[in-house]
Amino acid sequence: MVLAVAWWGCSPAEAREGSPDPCLTDQLRTSEVTADIRFSQHHQTYIKMYSDMTIKVPMKWDLAKNLTFSDSSGDYRRAIHCLLLGKKGVASDREWRSSNPGVTAKDGLVTVRYGAYTWIDRYGIFQLGPWRVSALKKHHWEVALQPPSLDGFAWKHIGVQLDGLDFDNHSTRDVKSSDANGLEWDHEMPKDVKVDFDIPLQHSVTLVFTESFLSKAGVATWWVSASCVMALAALRSRQSYSSATQCASGQSSRTPGWRSDVIRIESPVGTVLQWAVLSTAVVVTLILVIPENSIPRKWRSLICMGAGLALLFVARPWKRGGSPVAADTEAEGAADPDDVQRRQIHAVAVAAAVATAVGLLVLLGHGLFGLPANLVPKAPPTVLGLFGLTLLGLATVWLWLAAMTAWAWRFAREGGLARTWAAAWDRAPGRCTATVGILLTGVALALLGCALWSSYRQWERANWLTGGGSFAKAPYVNQIMADFSFTDLIWVFSHSWILTVVALVALLYLRVRTQQEQARSKQEQASLWPGTPELLLIAAVFAFLVGVPGGSFAGASALYGSAWIPLNIGSLYLVLAMGRRYSVLGQLRACFHGRQLNSKKRRPELLSKAQRYRSLNHQLHLLDQGHGGSATRQQLEDELHGLHRWLVDTCGGESPPEHISVLDVALAWGPQGHWWSNAVHAARLAFCFGIPASAALVFLDLQDDRNVMQYTYQAAGIPEFVARFLLYQLAWTGAGFALGALWRLLPGHRSPVRAWSLTLASALPICLALLIIRITDAPFGHVLLYLLLMLITLALTSIWLDTATFKHEQELWSSRVALLLSIYQVRGFSTHVGWILAQVVAAVGLWHTLAHR
Repeated sequence: MVLAVAWWGCSPAEAREGSPDPCLTDQLRTSEVTADIRFSQHHQTYIKMYSDMTIKVPMKWDLAKNLTFSDSSGDYRRAIHCLLLGKKGVASDREWRSSNPGVTAKDGLVTVRYGAYTWIDRYGIFQLGPWRVSALKKHHWEVALQPPSLDGFAWKHIGVQLDGLDFDNHSTRDVKSSDANGLEWDHEMPKDVKVDFDIPLQHSVTLVFTESFLSKAGVATWWVSASCVMALAALRSRQSYSSATQCASGQSSRTPGWRSDVIRIESPVGTVLQWAVLSTAVVVTLILVIPENSIPRKWRSLICMGAGLALLFVARPWKRGGSPVAADTEAEGAADPDDVQRRQIHAVAVAAAVATAVGLLVLLGHGLFGLPANLVPKAPPTVLGLFGLTLLGLATVWLWLAAMTAWAWRFAREGGLARTWAAAWDRAPGRCTATVGILLTGVALALLGCALWSSYRQWERANWLTGGGSFAKAPYVNQIMADFSFTDLIWVFSHSWILTVVALVALLYLRVRTQQEQARSKQEQASLWPGTPELLLIAAVFAFLVGVPGGSFAGASALYGSAWIPLNIGSLYLVLAMGRRYSVLGQLRACFHGRQLNSKKRRPELLSKAQRYRSLNHQLHLLDQGHGGSATRQQLEDELHGLHRWLVDTCGGESPPEHISVLDVALAWGPQGHWWSNAVHAARLAFCFGIPASAALVFLDLQDDRNVMQYTYQAAGIPEFVARFLLYQLAWTGAGFALGALWRLLPGHRSPVRAWSLTLASALPICLALLIIRITDAPFGHVLLYLLLMLITLALTSIWLDTATFKHEQELWSSRVALLLSIYQVRGFSTHVGWILAQVVAAVGLWHTLAHR
């Protein structure tokens, strides 16, 4: 956050000329002044303070009429400056305001109301309106009334409301009133008001953690933990990959580009392990070794450019890898693989060389742009200097964006996730590189525009009383531009953990494809559900996409380092271990799975019998109402018993549980033939159903002043706002993916029950974090809303999956609702609809409460 603190307190030029007292303070002695400061500590990460100051000045003050002018006029700013900051007052960079002071004129008085707020989010001494707040010890603070102006006479009313904080009154005069929450004075000199207060343990711990080295160490530890999870999942996939390599070795003659001898380094497993180690090393370097302002900007920029270039070439986006899946995708082209790879290397090298040359031109030839060695001239910025700093920042950020894109592409290509794009990359590498390069340049320009916009808002905030000059000529614009690359590349890399998810999904898809190839070559049936290695990959994806937002809502950032990701993985395993035996398919014999479900020929028979089961139940319902037609109850019940005997016969004569019907079995199987297809289908549905939930959470974020401040006044604020929305979308998508992948293992006869199981898996770590929520006093309502929205999204996804299971009947029904009514019957459908409506009402009510509290 860049602030023009040095300019802030400068008085206007008019005020410094003429009278030795340009504020005419003697004419203000008959003014009436009231001041209140309020603390808010509950359900806040940091204690928030509000200052409300009201000044009633007589019209005989020569500057009083200026207060009624437009707030953009110099006379208005001069008068307000005199009232709030005096002749030489300097405003605090930690003071925030929602609007300019309100001014009304009535009965010979001009009333000025000024409100400001801030947070105790770091140690030090700062000013909030007329109040001076200072840290005496880590948990012991002092608030004193020390106004920069109007301190020479008694104020009409003074109030301090501490919201239950422990305090001691160190004022020299008696108070008018006092209770457990605060103090009040009437007609008291400002210098006589002073109160000491203690910060509660939960806020003190948060403050110490934020201010100390532990916060940076916690981020580094989180990356280490994430890399360990990724490496473990990759190593568990190595055995399957090696088996697939042995199966594919006999097919190498018909698969150009496939080499069975390349396993360790060129395999997707090796690539994931490389990223696990490299990403942790980069984070430790950025956070612990070269923090901002620790080394000269020139060397820091050179290191960052070199690191981005190294990350790009280590990724080697031109590599085909050792994956039979990747080889299959690249076997379609007739071009020589070695020639294609050479052209790809040249295209990437040329693009990287251009970006590097532009950056080095500014760094090594800074004199050509009128820049000193530290890249920050003291004089106001020149057009040529700003152009040079812009080129340097864009080149550095572009290299890092290109490196992240290259790693994502490497994972997706080797895992077989981008077969169409891989073919286009092989056909025209130059065109693809140019297209991606232009897109990344647009992203870098957007990041730069957001940084300049937020800096302009900071400049406006800093100069609202002085009106000092033009933003384009502000000296600190040079510093903004010089720091742009480092600030934004840290933001870019902080979100690169998404690459971990891409790598895990690529490994999972690789296992699915290789298992299918093995089953096809051996003429065996594919796996009905995820095996043990696949479960670890699914749990890891679930932990990253669903657990990270949940942890931020739960105030569990202290657990991120070593416990949060393992906790989320363990909770999913626990839910599966407890519920798998109660799943529909888990209660049937294994012979049923092999004979019926895993056969393309026999599965239509199961769906047909499930359709007949629904029809018989509907006829029984009509019969109870006297509309049964020619069929008798005995005939219908005998046919239902026949359907159950069919289940008995397919289970090898061993009767399954009486409460399991053919309809339950069909719904438990899901709409697709393979569990991976169910996962992809559910992920797409959850992404769509989650859009309103993401919009609601983002809107709720904007109700917090601190979030608004960060989004609109920080260099990466707007990109972070967009990333926040996408993060929520990824959470719903990840939850839907896990729901579809584990569909056949989750308990419940009806699909919304499966949604409950997965929501429980995400809620268990949050419940374990309740102790931390209690310590930090984090708002629990946000956690509950997040879980409610997840439950609604997953419930809608599960219901839609049920309609997709019987999609072959869609033409027989007028709408999906009619099909659902047929699947669930009247009572079941009304129960599901009522239950989802209850969840929606609860979520809307909770959201409204949080948004308007």
